[in-house]
Amino acid sequence: MKLITYSRGEASFVGALSKDGTSVLPLSYPDMNTLIETAALSDLRSAAEAAKRSGASIPLSEVTLLAPIPRPRQDVVCLGMNYLDHAREAAQYNGEAFEKEKHVAVYFSKRVNEAVAPEGDIDSHAGLVTRLDYEVELGVIIGRAAKHVKPEEAADYIFGYTVINDVSARDLQTGHKQWYFGKSLDGFTPMGPCIVTADEIAYPPALDISARVNGELRQSSNTSLLITTIAEALAELTAGMTLLPGTIIATGTPAGVGLGFDPPKFLNPGDTVECSISEIGTLRNTIR
Repeated sequence: MKLITYSRGEASFVGALSKDGTSVLPLSYPDMNTLIETAALSDLRSAAEAAKRSGASIPLSEVTLLAPIPRPRQDVVCLGMNYLDHAREAAQYNGEAFEKEKHVAVYFSKRVNEAVAPEGDIDSHAGLVTRLDYEVELGVIIGRAAKHVKPEEAADYIFGYTVINDVSARDLQTGHKQWYFGKSLDGFTPMGPCIVTADEIAYPPALDISARVNGELRQSSNTSLLITTIAEALAELTAGMTLLPGTIIATGTPAGVGLGFDPPKFLNPGDTVECSISEIGTLRNTIR
């Protein structure tokens, strides 16, 4: 299933997309966090079918898509330099800030005040940020409380997948020699356009992942190339912390981000960034 959060007027709702993607089947949950925590997939399918039979479907053109989880309950857990080609380009840009020890996962968190909608604007934070960058990433959404997860059990804890743009202020990120501030400014987490439930995507996911800026292809790779796999990350993280239902793990970005070019290609107001992952969809956001 493809699950969405959407608005009509001033109110927001959750729903499922029809198989042809042209309409929304409303679901009676107050928000996506509640749905993830309480709903069984079989119940969601039954509710969507009931909405279809009753004629409750809404044309997609009549709603506004929001980020599927507008306000995550916990900080997004991120993996840094988790594609070999990106690790190399980042180290060339600033070895002191981005050098990575081999075989050691780099984890950091990303605060999300409110995730940006699939067609929403990204605040450039003019006057504070001068080196604004993009990073397309596969987001893994945890479906139940996870603690002491064994690698072979990891798939059982995954509710679904989404697309994330890990927007980054490189000047803040490198200047402070830690990543939290430069990754967590308001509007730095576009997400969506939907959550694809885990049963729809073969595990481990091997999906084409790409980013374009003003139509120019910048990033192009496949999620099968993760250095630290989803199972390894989930097992390592939950050895010492509990991940709640709805927690999002951003699995890293491939080469082709702005800092990787010579000279760098950072974002400017008016630029459009499209982040795409096969079988999930595309985020299209404009810098303002």
